[in-house]
Amino acid sequence: MSEREYVLTLSCPDSRGIVAAVANLLSDHGCNITESQQYGDHFTSRFFLRMQFLAERGADGVVGEDVLRGAFAALAGDFGSGSGDTSVEWTLSPRDVRPRMIVMVSRFGHCLNDLLYRQRSGLLDVDIAAVVSNHPDLEFLADSYGVDFHHLPVTADNKLEQETRLLELVDSYDVDLVVLARYMQVLSEQLCTKMSGRIINIHHSFLPSFKGARPYHQAHARGVKLIGATAHYVTSDLDEGPIIEQEVSRVGHTHSPEQLTAIGRDLESVALARAVNWHAQRRVLLNGEKTVVFD
Repeated sequence: MSEREYVLTLSCPDSRGIVAAVANLLSDHGCNITESQQYGDHFTSRFFLRMQFLAERGADGVVGEDVLRGAFAALAGDFGSGSGDTSVEWTLSPRDVRPRMIVMVSRFGHCLNDLLYRQRSGLLDVDIAAVVSNHPDLEFLADSYGVDFHHLPVTADNKLEQETRLLELVDSYDVDLVVLARYMQVLSEQLCTKMSGRIINIHHSFLPSFKGARPYHQAHARGVKLIGATAHYVTSDLDEGPIIEQEVSRVGHTHSPEQLTAIGRDLESVALARAVNWHAQRRVLLNGEKTVVFD
């Protein structure tokens, strides 16, 4: 017999015995736990769990995934009692099935280039299905990696049509995640709601102090000593979605605006790549307006 590895995630009201119940269920079904992390949030009374485990394939090579789902669905039903938020959310995902994503970009290509390179180098646990941009400038970069490129211009008059086309691409490419790799357009509330928890954005961490154009020049003029980047899930509240990852660097008076910009772009690339990888590995669980990240 051979084995297949799965990832189980769970979010539910906090109570005693959850880890033991899940571990016993997996043991009863012949599974072997290879990684387990859990966290109980005292402030929200929510419990979060991520387990990786190996399940044996049957003699015919078929994994009893439906059996596992049925057993866990029955068990999860017992976890929905308590005070406050009584919702129970869980996922069961084979580790060998890589999420597919669309990368959206405008004219700054550093984050896109980093993601494409990491995927080709085996450093990113996702498949980049396509690149979408409101400008044609970076088509050459997508072409150099053999990734489909779609130019979808957007104006105030065609925003609805452009986002409708984007959703068609999400469906046609069977995409799990959309990544805004310096995509300089605001998504509609309808799109944010439809793809809640499935869109990741990256931006510099000067917000809300230095809004608008040339933020690094604004920061230089104010003599900032720390610059950074924030990767977060997109919501209808602009740049205020649940934070997944942040990266920072100390800077000083000798740094020019151009040097600050270069450092900032490196930070954006690193923070975004980590956030995408953690999401792909099912290590990020939503906890209200924040996240639990099992890194």
